[in-house]
Amino acid sequence: MSKPIPTIQKYMSTSPHTIGKGQPLATAQALMAEHRIRHLPVLEGGALVGIVTERDIALVSGLRDADLTRLMVEDAMSPVPFSVEPESKLDEVADEMALHKYGSAVVTSNGKVVGIFTAVDALSAFAELLRSRLKN
Repeated sequence: MSKPIPTIQKYMSTSPHTIGKGQPLATAQALMAEHRIRHLPVLEGGALVGIVTERDIALVSGLRDADLTRLMVEDAMSPVPFSVEPESKLDEVADEMALHKYGSAVVTSNGKVVGIFTAVDALSAFAELLRSRLKN
């Protein structure tokens, strides 16, 4: 008898740090460094409007005359983040992330960000599933 596939809700990081699209990139960079994270959902008026990653900031900061205190998050963010509902099946989300090389999925419910599921979370889920399902 096979076990049901778990949902993202079981493995996502809840209450992720977020940032406003009008914030300086330097603020995003500092927030990521302080909390040791690589992805920040970007909000405008509480609604998800993008995602900015450590890689996005590194790319912009490598440009000549780039001043992260003057450039805003909206200048570097991806405007269409991959988002899923908490009830989304783990395998389906992992397939999409792998197919499109997404580093994360923003988890939303009723238009609000409720979590984030990253590649690191996926590896933790993989390890747990291997231990629990292959133990017998």
